[in-house]
Amino acid sequence: MIQETSIAPWLEPLWEGLDLANFPNAILLHGQSGIGKFAFSIELAKALLCENTSSAVKPCNQCEACHWFNTGNHPDFIPLVPETHRKLLPHADYEGDDSPKKGKAARDDDSESSEKKEKKNISIEETRHAIENLSIGSHRGGNRVILIYPLEMLRSDSANTLLKSLEEPPANTIFILLADRVDRVLPTIRSRCRLLTAPRPDRAQGLAWLKTQLNNISGLKMSDADIETVYDEQGGAPFLVLDSLIARHNKDDKDELSISIQASRYLLQSMAQGIRINWLDTAEKTHKAQYSFLLASMQRWASDLQSVTQGGIPRYYPKHLATLQGLSKMVNIERMLQFWKSLVQARRHENHPLANRIQLEALLSQYQQIFKA
Repeated sequence: MIQETSIAPWLEPLWEGLDLANFPNAILLHGQSGIGKFAFSIELAKALLCENTSSAVKPCNQCEACHWFNTGNHPDFIPLVPETHRKLLPHADYEGDDSPKKGKAARDDDSESSEKKEKKNISIEETRHAIENLSIGSHRGGNRVILIYPLEMLRSDSANTLLKSLEEPPANTIFILLADRVDRVLPTIRSRCRLLTAPRPDRAQGLAWLKTQLNNISGLKMSDADIETVYDEQGGAPFLVLDSLIARHNKDDKDELSISIQASRYLLQSMAQGIRINWLDTAEKTHKAQYSFLLASMQRWASDLQSVTQGGIPRYYPKHLATLQGLSKMVNIERMLQFWKSLVQARRHENHPLANRIQLEALLSQYQQIFKA
């Protein structure tokens, strides 16, 4: 039995079902983005590295190993994440090269944003360096944990390097692999891992957790109605909603998430215009945001529009019911379905778009055609 920790309440059943004494060499934790998988995996890595043998409660947060982990300096914890995600690591600071620099805490809202564009892929050099060092043995004589997040962001050459280690795992080495989209992970990698599905919370549970977190943030005041609106817009992913609201509160014009939120709002305002949408202008004003973020917003809007057109209710944008009902009267169902297929296809390649603005122009132009007689 593992102690109850800061794990999100909807993930506690998954946490309680883990057996640290008989842990597999590799797990693949998958589920919707923004529901707490990364925080879960960090706590799990710490529990697997905890050296307290006198208690069944892990992590103990008292032993030397837990101390090293909490300060971001445990030599047997190897995180492989792209530059865009390194701020999520516990007490980690990076100075722009391929190797981690220890220091600041994760989610440090006061950290300076880099002027250079951060890489979104885990480099093959970094992967090879980590894999090659596995033959040396663990520094503290216990477990060694490699965390890879998000797994689907691995380049094919990096994925093949990982696969070789999964086929012949080094002694006392545990791989914690995380994926938002398990369908994008190589079947050969999936087959060598124990699959764990991270559930999304029900709306009441997710909102209760979110409001508790927001109450602990000084100066961040929002009405319950506004919180619920953002919660629905972000697909019921509490951690993503929390990050969104913090970014909005900080008003950081250079923060990637803040930029994406603002662009997404403008995108949806444009899509609400239906046939009157100025798709060239919309693409021009939104293309610098995260392409995946924009596609997700478009897909949610399209999903609600389809639902209302078929007599249902909107899931993501209930506040825009009247607008959606008005648009639904002009929808060409066949073109709507074709637009949906285009969105699904675009999402398969969202991490490697050839040109964001051109892709957005094509999709928004197609969206306009939905409403033409």
